[in-house]
Amino acid sequence: MSTARVPVKPYPWYYRPLEWLLLGLSRLPLSVLYSIARGFFLLLAYGVRYRKRVVLENLRNSFPEKSEAEIIKLAYGFYWHFSQVLVEVIKLASMPAAELKQRVLFRNPEVLERHFANHRTVLGLSSHAGNWEWVLTSGAIWLSAHTDGVYKPLSNPFFESFMYRLRTRMGSGLIPMRDTLRDLVQRKGETRVVSMLSDQAAGPEDRPYWTSFLQQDAGFYTSAERLASRFQCPVVYVSIRRLRRGYYEIILTELYDGDTPLPTDSFPITDAFVRQLERDIHLFPADYLWTHRRWKHKRVVN
Repeated sequence: MSTARVPVKPYPWYYRPLEWLLLGLSRLPLSVLYSIARGFFLLLAYGVRYRKRVVLENLRNSFPEKSEAEIIKLAYGFYWHFSQVLVEVIKLASMPAAELKQRVLFRNPEVLERHFANHRTVLGLSSHAGNWEWVLTSGAIWLSAHTDGVYKPLSNPFFESFMYRLRTRMGSGLIPMRDTLRDLVQRKGETRVVSMLSDQAAGPEDRPYWTSFLQQDAGFYTSAERLASRFQCPVVYVSIRRLRRGYYEIILTELYDGDTPLPTDSFPITDAFVRQLERDIHLFPADYLWTHRRWKHKRVVN
């Protein structure tokens, strides 16, 4: 079984103290790290007010039925969620596989396993909800087939190297976004999951699918649609939900069986993904990444 490998550039020596600090923090119990997360929360929400204008604007536009007091409460709920995710990501640097498997529960892995039995490559569509960084790594533990994640490399060489090690230490591989098509061509027929974060903002040059998302016009990448059609890949929606602090569940929903012919003039897989994501956000609104300028692009009308 081949594995996606990405060359990691060396980083300057002066990042070493930061590396030692992060690795040292990762060895602390999560209960201690959550105390540190409270400091992050105060810093992000009240100190630097990290992207607070973007957060409030996104929430107001997405939930116009809510009062301003409810929007502000939701914003602080998001900052607390985000602060917990930050320390959970750090913990991933040293967390044993057995502990991660206890903390992330796959409710219905059979949705994927039946495709693995037929030696299929499955596209898993997820989003920046819950703790998205634990999805790929926990999949490597729970599933019988290999897991690869499509990602956008970071510009900072240290954080690129550090996040690469975190994301692959349980056995998962990484595929740079620009290499996704080439990877699927070269590894056609492999039994695996290719995980894609599919909620990012697609610009006019990306041939997006435009639809209403949280009551706003939004463009979505359609690469999953095209890849599923070309390589006959089943497509699964990956929902990650917080059960309680430090514990999540993953629920899989099949969006496409990999065999039914797909229309060329519409995007049923992408639309199904958007509707599933909307449902999850309405159920757990504070657990979505509201700092992202999701609606920055506008539809070009010819």
